Formats: sequence, structure tokens, C-alpha cells
Amino acid sequence: MANDITDLIKRAKEGDKSAESEIVNGNIALVWSVARKFSNRGYDLEDIFQIGCIGILKAIKNFDLSYNVRFSTYAVPLIMGEIKRFLRDDGIIKVSRRLKEIAQKAKITKEVLEKELNREVKISEIAERIGETPSDLAIALEANVAPESLYKEINENDKSPGYLIDKIAKNTDTEEEILDKISLNEAIKALDEREKKIIILRYFRGKTQSEIAASIGISQVQVSRLEKKILGRLKEMIG
Repeated sequence: MANDITDLIKRAKEGDKSAESEIVNGNIALVWSVARKFSNRGYDLEDIFQIGCIGILKAIKNFDLSYNVRFSTYAVPLIMGEIKRFLRDDGIIKVSRRLKEIAQKAKITKEVLEKELNREVKISEIAERIGETPSDLAIALEANVAPESLYKEINENDKSPGYLIDKIAKNTDTEEEILDKISLNEAIKALDEREKKIIILRYFRGKTQSEIAASIGISQVQVSRLEKKILGRLKEMIG
């Protein structure tokens, strides 16, 4: 089976559309399983599924046959990343007018209520005032928020720049953060053992590049180069 998918990917990369279609059709269940994680977002599930199929096509294009990883493992974060871009990017895929209207009405109502009550108000209070359910209001507000990239550089306490990905291990319970963790976890699975070790030591255990170099028997400069390369791969896969 592994040889079959390898042959199909080779042919697809050479422009064989029938091989490409066979790979997509063979991963339909995988795309649906990822798409269902994004249900109840104000979009038809079938539309989300179609966007997920674009992720499969990107996985075919970008998959390196030298990777010691199953194609499906590599494909999951690309499918998830493509769907997340679809849901987030209001410049290409517009948020529905109804969701925009609810979000705008909620913004105005929030300001009015806070002046009336002289305190911060709850989503449930805003929802009651504008005649929407709290869940519908939450969806509308989420759809109209421009999220930060996991790879935005940050500085803390005058330390050297890091990435928001550094913070992914912290306990969170919002749906978007949970999905980011799932996507990151799947992307890390697609790394080889040395790459996994570098990322885990660097971003989950707080080790310096010099400490990692000593641990795996290479130079700090090599660790730096590998780290940059690995982050590039993760960014490509997560989006």
C-alpha cells in the first residue's frame, strides 16, 4: 500500500490528473473527519469539505517522498490549515452578511450596556438585548475576529524574540486554541525523530540552542539552522 501511494504521488507531481484524483478519492474520509471539527461555524459543511480537498491537493504538491511519514499524517495539518484560512480570511471568503450584522449590532450594544450598567457585560446579556442566542452571537463575534498568526514574533522581558507557537503548550480551553493544538500536534508527527526532539526541547521544555546542541551532538549553529528549517515546514503545514 505504501508503494502504491508513493507511485501515485510521483505520477501526480508529474501532472497525472488521474493519479491526483485517486489520491483525493482515497482520502475522502480523512477530509470529512477534519471538516467535521469545524461544523457549526456558520458555513455549510459541504463547503468546508470542499476547502479541505484543496488542502489534500496542496499536500500532494508539497509532499517530499523522502519524508519518513505517512502521506495521511502529513496531509492532516494542511487540510486543517486550509479550512482555517477559509474561515478566517474575510478578504477572499466573505463572512456572511448576517454574521457581520450581528457582530456590529453586538459591538454597539456592548458599549451602550456598559455605560448603562457601569461594568463589563456578559455575552449572554448582549445576546438577550439584541434578540440572539449566546451561541449564535459567539459564532458571529468569532467569525469577525482577525486572529494572530502562530508565527508572529514576540518579546518577553527583554528576552530574544520568540514565536506565539512558544505558548501553544499552555493550558487553554477555547475551541480555536484547541484546534491549533490539534493542527500543531499533527504537524509535529510529520517530522523526523531529530526534528521532533529539537522542537520539543526548544519550545516545550525551554532549552536553549546550546543545550540542545550538546544533547544531540551537533553544533549550536546547526541547531539554529535546523530550527529555522523546521519552523518553516511547520508554518507551511499549519498555515
